[in-house]
Amino acid sequence: MDSKKGMKRREFLKKAGVTAVAASTAFAAPNVHAKTKTYKWKMVTTWPPHFPVLGEGADDLAKWITEMSDGRLKVSVYGAGELVPAMQAFDAVSQGMVEMGHASSYYWAGKSPATQFFSAVPFGMNAQQLNSWIYQGGGQALWDELYAQFNLKPFLSGNTGVQMGGWFNKEIKSLDDIKGLKMRIPGLGGKVIAKAGGTVVLSAGGEVYTNLERGVIDATEWVGPYHDYKMGFYKVAKFYYYPGWHEAGSSTELFVNKSKFESLPADLKAIVESACARANISMLTHFESQNNKYLQKLVNEHHVKLKKFPDDVIEKFRTLSAEVIGEIVEKDPMSKKVYESYSAFKKDITQWAKLSEATFYDMNK
Repeated sequence: MDSKKGMKRREFLKKAGVTAVAASTAFAAPNVHAKTKTYKWKMVTTWPPHFPVLGEGADDLAKWITEMSDGRLKVSVYGAGELVPAMQAFDAVSQGMVEMGHASSYYWAGKSPATQFFSAVPFGMNAQQLNSWIYQGGGQALWDELYAQFNLKPFLSGNTGVQMGGWFNKEIKSLDDIKGLKMRIPGLGGKVIAKAGGTVVLSAGGEVYTNLERGVIDATEWVGPYHDYKMGFYKVAKFYYYPGWHEAGSSTELFVNKSKFESLPADLKAIVESACARANISMLTHFESQNNKYLQKLVNEHHVKLKKFPDDVIEKFRTLSAEVIGEIVEKDPMSKKVYESYSAFKKDITQWAKLSEATFYDMNK
């Protein structure tokens, strides 16, 4: 090979190599920056600080996001009243005052009645059915569409499972006993009680015990035996009713400021989504694993009177529930769109549940 040609070739390869390195560095720089940038976000909740299971679920979720991101997305939790009042969490996240909120979507019915269908519907789907609709049946896309109007991105972040019917300071023998009853019950269930002649009193979780003790309310629904025991309701009301017709599987949510969520790198978005999925199953299994144990404590140690709602009361609640939902979907196009999807999915999955789970439970009496 000619020495001059060989030298030129070596010089060309050297220059080409330098150019390639420079180019690759230029392309890599944004990714490197994205992988090293850290975010410090705030999460506000509708629960008192470190509230058993529900508030602790928010704490766990923040912890898991922080750990999974190796500290690149560090989330600090503020319980109700620590940064904003409980029922202002939605607006605080929507307006970008903070980045995240933890609640149950039926708290935001005043923003849009359609929010309620993503938490609990009277005589609706249980936890695994709701999960199926959200994750596999088109529910998430509808939820995204609804919350996008408020610059929010929602995720499932927990579920209570089937709830109890509530705590009452008197027996419910007929629908007449609902008339004039002052009850703490949110969401669509509250509208049913109002239609039945009761008075609905809305209050945050930290106020319910005191309101029941002082007679501000005559009854309250809450969650189930495990959490109700921790709330101490057995000390101020002795009649504990089932079934929880109003909430067969109530979800909690993480809602994130949409603009800020979309600004995150793809891996941090995926971490938030994955942490929410973990929180969703964690909360449900927490409740399910403890409910019977604490039901026995309530009945055997504290002599709570366990009662089943009379069949005619349940049937009237069912009728009134249909009326309540019908009125909402008639007036609100988004609610109609969401509920058509919800009810169609429920009808389909219930047929399978009757054949599979219901038969299995009957077989294992």
